[in-house]
Amino acid sequence: MPDNISKSFALRPLEKPDLNSITRWFQDVGDLALFDRNARAPYDLATCERLWNMSDMPHAADDRCWFTITSEPGGVAGIIGLERISPINRDAVIALYVDHANRRQGVGIRASALILDFAFRQLGLNRVTSFYRQDNAGSRDLTSQAGFEVEGTMRQAWFSGGKFHDMIVVGLLAEKWNVRRDGLAEELGEETVISFGDGTTSASKWPPHRSATL
Repeated sequence: MPDNISKSFALRPLEKPDLNSITRWFQDVGDLALFDRNARAPYDLATCERLWNMSDMPHAADDRCWFTITSEPGGVAGIIGLERISPINRDAVIALYVDHANRRQGVGIRASALILDFAFRQLGLNRVTSFYRQDNAGSRDLTSQAGFEVEGTMRQAWFSGGKFHDMIVVGLLAEKWNVRRDGLAEELGEETVISFGDGTTSASKWPPHRSATL
């Protein structure tokens, strides 16, 4: 991104029209295979509607919470969500995808931080888990920056590109996030801000001490 240009993004609940963008992104089978270990063929719209529970006959999906990352005037910039939300174990799995045009702008780490705040401070979760293919340096660096710790390796658990890859399991506890949060906020510059709604409170934007209107 050029110097001295600030950008703001917003998070809102995923809506059915957003699936058109997701369908377009996931025609790239290589990128899709980095995002989802179970997906190998390009997604069509019907598949997206089924996976995100937006078909004509949806089933209950209380264990997931997905958001669209939007920008003006660029539209849909990515998606981020919590899957397998367990009110008993108080944990969930976080997943993120950022459109190519919006990568390397700090969108992913800020959206992840905002969702981690949401998970720990709004939903009252105690743990968030993530998984990534061993050769996915972007996911490795992002989760490490957010404070996730490597908890194990699932050997040859991810098949893609004609070979098996190891899958890395990382986890973040609420107590660790509370320690990491302020330091991460200081590290991130103000060139990019992501917010829920208008971001008028520190709990609804990231970095929390920055202005949401740039």
